[in-house]
Amino acid sequence: MLKEILSVKDLAVKVEAPLVRGDGKFILNGVNLRVGAGETHAVMGLNGSGKSTLAQVIAGNPGYQFDGGKIMFDGKNILDLLPHERAKLGIFLSFQYPLEILGVNVASFLRMIYNKRFGENISPIKFRTLLEEKMKIIDMKSEFSERYLNEGFSGGEKKRMEILQMLILEPKLVILDEVDSGLDVDALRSVANGVNWLRRKNPETAFIVITHYARILNYIKPDHVHIMHGGKIVKSGGFEIAEKLEESGYGEFGTEESGGGAVN
Repeated sequence: MLKEILSVKDLAVKVEAPLVRGDGKFILNGVNLRVGAGETHAVMGLNGSGKSTLAQVIAGNPGYQFDGGKIMFDGKNILDLLPHERAKLGIFLSFQYPLEILGVNVASFLRMIYNKRFGENISPIKFRTLLEEKMKIIDMKSEFSERYLNEGFSGGEKKRMEILQMLILEPKLVILDEVDSGLDVDALRSVANGVNWLRRKNPETAFIVITHYARILNYIKPDHVHIMHGGKIVKSGGFEIAEKLEESGYGEFGTEESGGGAVN
């Protein structure tokens, strides 16, 4: 039996209503999810289904109100931990919309997080060799390492930068929040190359791939696929669920297009 790396049980989360203080809108309504070491899970759903909220809550985003349930990571209850404390334990979240951070050099930033992650003080020269090896995996030009973090990067370049951070950190749990959004085929393959490289190098690393579409799953084959709707996981199974979704849409699973909810 695989070691359980993540257990989400009866998770309920809400956001405060903007005009009614103390009131709130539930956006996760009893989510249950178990992820074993080395497993890849795909979480799919329409806008407003709660899938990106689930990612944010696992990573520790303080903008949500916990209202019940439990999140266990590698045998530890992490609900009271801050985002950076969860990151130190080995949880990595790639952002759906990565921010530009002016004045922060990419190579220096990545060297800093590498040293924090592994408790080292690797020299700039030695780190440069490691960094260039990782950049080649995702077809990223070395010149990007001298730029400021995401400044002037295209959407695909920002997503590659997220995957580069993942390759540098080699976390225990990787959550990819719609990393395929807006990518052309070449960029999608580069992102998948990075993910699949880490899967081969660290067979116990677990992945949660959050997406609307099955396209990325043709490159990153999941062990389990889950459909979210109304803040819950309403269907779980194997890759055949993604294939059925590609053929027939979400209507097959009792869901229908929402009115454009702001929360994913």
